[in-house]
Amino acid sequence: MCGIVGLFLKDAALEPKLGVLLAGMIGTMGDRGPDSAGFAVYGAEAPGSIKVTLRATADVDVTDLVARLSAAGTPLTHAVRDTHVVLTVPEERAAALWAELGRMPAISIVSSGRRMEIFKEVGRPDQVAERFGLSRMGGTHAIGHTRMATESAVTTDGAHPFTTGADQCLVHNGSLSNHNAVRRELVRRGLTFRTENDTEVAAGFITWKMQEGFSLDQAMGASLDALDGFYTFVVGTESGFSVLRDPIACKPAVMAETDRWVAFGTEYRALVDLPGIDTAKVWEPEPAKVYVWERS
Repeated sequence: MCGIVGLFLKDAALEPKLGVLLAGMIGTMGDRGPDSAGFAVYGAEAPGSIKVTLRATADVDVTDLVARLSAAGTPLTHAVRDTHVVLTVPEERAAALWAELGRMPAISIVSSGRRMEIFKEVGRPDQVAERFGLSRMGGTHAIGHTRMATESAVTTDGAHPFTTGADQCLVHNGSLSNHNAVRRELVRRGLTFRTENDTEVAAGFITWKMQEGFSLDQAMGASLDALDGFYTFVVGTESGFSVLRDPIACKPAVMAETDRWVAFGTEYRALVDLPGIDTAKVWEPEPAKVYVWERS
């Protein structure tokens, strides 16, 4: 079942409100996916640095963790959000950080990028959003997901969004029938996967195509031929977001747009509290058509 939401802001005046708007959308989709939830927020970048979001097991002391990761240089800037910690790492220290994290099995890398931060956990979507303080986050765009696990266990690793590249992530409503075959091909091409979830394979396919020089629009279009099943994808990148439904389009989806924002929801009720929704253009995205909005 699952619920998907996405919000792309055209008006910079709304950027401080991105989190509170997305939190309302995620909470509304809670009954479509009460098992777990997650969201990706594209906020301000720190020039010359990357953001790395980590998740630690309960027995990990975050202060000791940050001190260990900072040992090779000046202390790393960090922010603790419930079970996650966001590190701001100078680009020249990134390789050393990855090597050190490889020696820490109790630490999971949730995301990395110049602007993207991903947070996800098991629990009711409204409670997950509150735990991470989503309503206090700002930025230019964000996507989110509420999960009803029908083919795998309810775990944090199974929660969306999935990321397989810097500043890029994907959320998905539906099911892919050929994801194992696509996974094997992508592994041969050098990609790695952390879970058996079909959504991670879809994210990996988009990453691979963009690494090959495809634009976001082209990469999304290529997935129509490569990925078999019924699905709605919403993809976030550093500069924007994209929506794609399969050629049958059996999963529900609705979009709305004003001169201040563009929004996606699995159901219209996810959009009703957005400012100016009463005058927005509202439509159902067409099957097999790629929609992309990006910052200029």
